[in-house]
Amino acid sequence: MPTVSVKRDLLFQALGRTYSQSYSDKLARVSEAGSRAGLRSPCCSCKNNLSINAIADEEFNELCFEFGLELDEITSEKDIISKEKGEEKAKGASDTILYKIDVPANRYDLLCLEGLVRGLQVFKERINLPRYEKIIPPQGEGQRLIITEETVHVRPHAVAAVLRNITFTKERYDSFIDLQEKLHQNICRRRALVAIGTHDLDTISGPFTFTAKAPSEIKFKPLNQSQEYTASQIMDLYRTDSHLRHYLHLIENKPLYPVIYDSNGVVLSMPPIINGDHTKISINTRNVFIECTGTDITKAKIVLDIIVTMFSEYCEKPFSVEAAEVVYPNGKTIIYPELAYRKEKVKSDHINKKIGISETPSSLAKLLTRMCLKSHVIGNGNNIEIEIPPTRADIMHACDIVEDAAIAYGYNNIQMTIPKTYTIANQLPLNKLTELLRLDLAAAGFTEALTFALCSQEDVADKLGMDISATKAVRIANPKTAEFQVARTTLLPGLLKTIAANRKMPLPLKLFEISDIVVKDPNTDVGARNYRHFCAVYYNKSPGFEIIHGLLDRVMQLLEVPPNEENGYTIKATEGSAFFPGRCAEIFAKGQSVGKLGVLHPDVITKFELTMPCSALEINIEPFL
Repeated sequence: MPTVSVKRDLLFQALGRTYSQSYSDKLARVSEAGSRAGLRSPCCSCKNNLSINAIADEEFNELCFEFGLELDEITSEKDIISKEKGEEKAKGASDTILYKIDVPANRYDLLCLEGLVRGLQVFKERINLPRYEKIIPPQGEGQRLIITEETVHVRPHAVAAVLRNITFTKERYDSFIDLQEKLHQNICRRRALVAIGTHDLDTISGPFTFTAKAPSEIKFKPLNQSQEYTASQIMDLYRTDSHLRHYLHLIENKPLYPVIYDSNGVVLSMPPIINGDHTKISINTRNVFIECTGTDITKAKIVLDIIVTMFSEYCEKPFSVEAAEVVYPNGKTIIYPELAYRKEKVKSDHINKKIGISETPSSLAKLLTRMCLKSHVIGNGNNIEIEIPPTRADIMHACDIVEDAAIAYGYNNIQMTIPKTYTIANQLPLNKLTELLRLDLAAAGFTEALTFALCSQEDVADKLGMDISATKAVRIANPKTAEFQVARTTLLPGLLKTIAANRKMPLPLKLFEISDIVVKDPNTDVGARNYRHFCAVYYNKSPGFEIIHGLLDRVMQLLEVPPNEENGYTIKATEGSAFFPGRCAEIFAKGQSVGKLGVLHPDVITKFELTMPCSALEINIEPFL
């Protein structure tokens, strides 16, 4: 989940709330909590300030919970630097209190202070949801962005808009920049899908051209640099930059680099890497030209809508956005931003049933309106019409609307009931047996290991002296590494690799694992089957076959399987490719073979980079249920 950091004082100022009145009862609770924790009482004035702040934190935490958010941490810039770099580095840093708020990954409208405050104010019914307006300038007076054919194989899509007569302050400007970064890391997928460029419109003149050129043909002064560089030099310049180096791979192997020019040949940006210094915005910027280029047009439109809706409230005409024309290579012209409102219809019975409540349609409509989804009852009184604003790109299905209704109603307010169908959960018998065995095996002096379910073909075949075709191993179609090519057919390789990684530990090493193995089975619908296996390994200067044999006897005793041939268990001499000749036995229980035990072959031990003798036991525990 993305984390949004906002200054507490700035947040409370935007919310229009103060916490200096009617707090005597909460003050008593805070004081009592402090006393229980053994905290020394501060002086009277400090006590009041601390208590008011504690109450403010508590109330805001409750508000976040009601709204479906989580107040993750209360900190400051100084505390953050102190934790990460030490107190020396933190000297001089700000003591301003910061709220770190966890926001759902699909709620792009809550990634900045403006959207967060707007959402909370609508939720608490202190303001009405604003109506976002797209202003289309007269013919020939608006901004145009022309896309050329050269961009097709690099970044084929672009959208644009203008925030006209906007008023920035230091806090608004910082929030504007921070939102772009949050979007880059979230919906933009680290600029792979969309890259955002914001420019001072008063320093450039349209129409603008989005094209692609060879790196040697692109030359401009990058943001906050003092000289011009070619595109190739820019890539070298930022190869060691802690921030921008993560985006170079998106275009560095392309024959052409994307670039945006104005009508005078001034470079606005080289997406997705860096903007030009000529067009950088500042607190004094009055008109902002926003362009979003990318490989996904849907995501680009969402990103543009979010940016303009969040900050259009600071325009001379609040919540209005000046549209821009985007001309595609085929001559088609589209006006952006879309700022599209759409309507959905949901039955109130459907919402009540899914949540488990019994609210009237008008009450449900009110709940949805509090979640920035303007709603009203229509038809015969059972249908609710919901208007989805351009800020709510996360609403894609009726279930998203139901979820918002549940949040507004309050999950804690939903009455808990036992379902009419019999759904009382119970532990799977196989898992219960596994848990019981784990305790007693640990009591027997063996240490439990948990190894990877995937391994290499070499681990389950070659190193154990077998052919891969004889293992019935399930192969991964497109393995990313040689270590994870197949699903394990035995637990033994994982334990041997664990021992190899812990060779320096004092001897003996006694490990066990109870987990699933996977083998091909054409009789199942998925073509494979899981089996729960138990495996134990003893590693010491001597093989310790008697130790492993004794462990087998203990396991059978726990499973209440007597040592006899008819209804119990027996072991019979056999041969196994992984075991030393004449030192291997097959285990039979209740008339069927369940596993093997014995001393491992020296070749197997060597291939797993071990130097001491080793004995092992592996059985299938499912027949004992």
